[in-house]
Amino acid sequence: MFDDGTPTIGSSPPDQKAPTRLRGAGCYVADVALSDPLHLGFARSDAAFGKITVIDTTPALAVPGVHAAHTGADVARLGALGINEVIPLMLRPDFPVLAQGHVGGLGQPVVGVLAETQAAVLDGVEAVAVDLDATVPRDAPEPYAQKEWRAGDPEAAFADAAYVVEAEIRHPRLFPTPLETRGIAVEWADEGLTIWLSTQTPHRARSEFASILGIDAARLRVIAPDVGGAFGMKGSVYPEEVFAVWAALTHRRSVRWIATRGEDMLSATQGRGLRSRGRLAVAADGTFLALEARVEAPLGQWVPNSGLVPAWNAARILPGPYQIESVEIETRAVPTAEAPIGIYRGAGRPEAACLMERLVELAAARMDRCAMALRLQNVHGKEALPVRTVTGNLLDSGDYPGTILNLSDAVNYAGLKEARDAARAEGRLFGIGGAFYLEPSGEGFESARVTLHEDGNITVASGSSSQGHGRETAYAQIVGELFEGFPERIEVVQGDTGTCPDGIGAVASRGTAIGGSAVFTAAERVRARDLRGDARPITEEVRYENEGQAWGHGLYIVSVEIDRDTGVPEIGKVICLDDAGRLINPAFAEGQVRGGFAQGLGEALLEQVVYDGSGQLLTGSLMDYAVPRADDMPALDLHVSETPTAMNAIAAKGIGEAGTIGAPAAILNAVLDALRPMGVEHLDMPLTPCKIWTAMRAAEGKK
Repeated sequence: MFDDGTPTIGSSPPDQKAPTRLRGAGCYVADVALSDPLHLGFARSDAAFGKITVIDTTPALAVPGVHAAHTGADVARLGALGINEVIPLMLRPDFPVLAQGHVGGLGQPVVGVLAETQAAVLDGVEAVAVDLDATVPRDAPEPYAQKEWRAGDPEAAFADAAYVVEAEIRHPRLFPTPLETRGIAVEWADEGLTIWLSTQTPHRARSEFASILGIDAARLRVIAPDVGGAFGMKGSVYPEEVFAVWAALTHRRSVRWIATRGEDMLSATQGRGLRSRGRLAVAADGTFLALEARVEAPLGQWVPNSGLVPAWNAARILPGPYQIESVEIETRAVPTAEAPIGIYRGAGRPEAACLMERLVELAAARMDRCAMALRLQNVHGKEALPVRTVTGNLLDSGDYPGTILNLSDAVNYAGLKEARDAARAEGRLFGIGGAFYLEPSGEGFESARVTLHEDGNITVASGSSSQGHGRETAYAQIVGELFEGFPERIEVVQGDTGTCPDGIGAVASRGTAIGGSAVFTAAERVRARDLRGDARPITEEVRYENEGQAWGHGLYIVSVEIDRDTGVPEIGKVICLDDAGRLINPAFAEGQVRGGFAQGLGEALLEQVVYDGSGQLLTGSLMDYAVPRADDMPALDLHVSETPTAMNAIAAKGIGEAGTIGAPAAILNAVLDALRPMGVEHLDMPLTPCKIWTAMRAAEGKK
C-alpha cells in the first residue's frame, strides 16, 4: 500500500507520464537533437515486381546538398534479419536492405539518398532514375513455412456427425496506423553509435543491427524514447532502419530518417490478411465432435522478425475454449508482392476466434439452439483446467462456464433475444452476436534491476519497454506494494540498452505478466535484504522466465440493427467480460479493452488495405483508408473477472489484445444474424454499408 493507505496493486493511479505528453513535452525520435546529421530518404519501387534495368543516381548527386546515393550493390554483403521460427521455415527468405537486381514488392527501397537538409533529400530522391521491366514472369510463390496438428479420428467424427457446418473467413489487410510513424536517429561517434528508435523491442533491435551489419553489439546503444503507438508494427527492424545505421557507420556522420505517413502505408508491416476455412462436426445432442481447419497467411515481400506468428496463432489457438477431441488443422505462410505482414495487435488470435465462433453460431442456427447454451455445453469446465489442448497448449486457469453464465445474466441475454424476435416481427433487421475468445500472453524472459537508495527512493530499470500504455506507473505500483512507498519515490526507466538490463520488449501481451514479474521478483529480493539490515544502496537484478503462457479469456456480446434502405449497421448494446488474471491497474486494463475494441471495430466495419490488379496501392492515405473516429465507437458495458494464474509471479494475464480479438467475431456474428432472415449467411469484413446493401439486394433477387 502507498503511505496514504491506497492499495498499490489493484488501484488506478493515473499514468505518471500523461501530463508531460498531454502538454506536448514528450521526446519522440523526431525530437532528438543530432550533431550535424545527414537526412535520409529512399527512392522506392513503383511496381509490385520487376527486373531492375536502369539505376542512375547521377542526377541525384548533382542536387545541391546531396551527400551520397547508394544502391543495392553497396549493401549486398549485409546479413539477414532473424526470424522467430514458431513454424519451421522450409525456405529462408531474403532481407534486401536495398533492392538488388529486381524488386519484390511495391514500395521496396531501391536507392538510399543522404543529404544535408530534408529539402535536399526530397529533391535528391525525386531525381533518381529507376527503370523496371515489369514483364518478367514471376515464379509461383512457394510456402515459406507450414505446420499441421492432428488428433483423434476426424474422418470418423465427421462421418458420424448429425450436423456439419462450414465457414470461410477472409480478413482484410489492415494498416496499424500508430500516431507516430517509423523513425530512427543515429548519433555517430568514434566509440560507437547511439540509436534512438521508435520501437517495441530496443534490445532485440540492437542485436539485429549488430548481426546484420556484422559489428559488435557493444558499439551500439539503442534507446526507445516516447513511442507514439506501435500495435506490432514496430516489433521488428526494417530495411530502412538498417540502412540508416549502415550509412552512419559508412559516412561517419549522424543520420536521421522519419517516415512519412504515406511511406508507412506503402512499406511498413500490415496486419491480418489471413484466410481461414473450417468445418465443425456436431452430434445430435450438440456435442462438438471434430474440427477441420485450414489457414493461409500472406507474408508480403519480406518477413519481419515475428512474421510467422499470425499464421501460428491463427491455427494453434484452435479450437479455442472448446472440448473437441478430434482435429485436423493446417497452417501455411506464403510470400506475396504486397507490403510485409507482421504482428498486429492480436496477431492470429482474432483470426482463430473469428473462425471458431462463426462455426459455433452457424451450428446453433442449424440446430435451432441458443448459441450461448451451445457454448456452455462445450467449453472446458473450471475444474478441468489446467488442460492440454489438442494443439499442445496448456490452458492454465479460468472459469469459462462462469464467464458465459455471468455475462448472459448481466446482459439479460434471454431478454435481448426476445427484443430481437419482436424487432424481426416488425420487419426490422436486428441481430445478436457472441464471441468467446482466448488470449495467450507471451512467454520467455524479461529482466529487471531494482535499487533501494540511501534516501529511501527506489529506481527500477526494466528490460521491457512501453509505447505509451502506462507501464512506468504499473511497475511503480508493483514495487510500491512491497515497499509501501509513494509512487513519486519510485523511478522507472526502460527502453534503453545502455542503462537497462536485457529484455525482449513490449510484444504479445507480455509486459505486465512477464516484465512485471521480473520487477516484482527483484523488488522482493531487495526488500528481504533491507529487512535483514543490509547497508544501502541495495541492488538486485533478475532475469525472470515465466512458467509458460498465461491464457486470458473473455466473452463479448453485440447487438446490431441494419437499415433496410441503406445497409448501414448500427451497433446497439455491447457488453464485454474480460479475465486477465490479477489486475495491477484496472483503469489501464479498461483503457486497453476500449482501445482494442476500437481497432477490432475498425477491422469489422471500416478498414481495408486495397491493391488493384497490377499491385498498385489504392488506399495509400488517410483520405482513402477509414480508421475509426470517436463517433464510430458505441458505448461499452465492461465487466471483469480475475482468475489468477500460476504461470508468473504476479498472477497476471495479458489484456492488451482482448478487444481486437473479441470485437470482430462478435460484430461479424451480429451482422450475419441480423441478415439471416433474408438468407445472407456469409460476408467478408469490413462489413461496409455498400457490401451489406449489395448482399441484401442479391438475396431479395434470389427470393
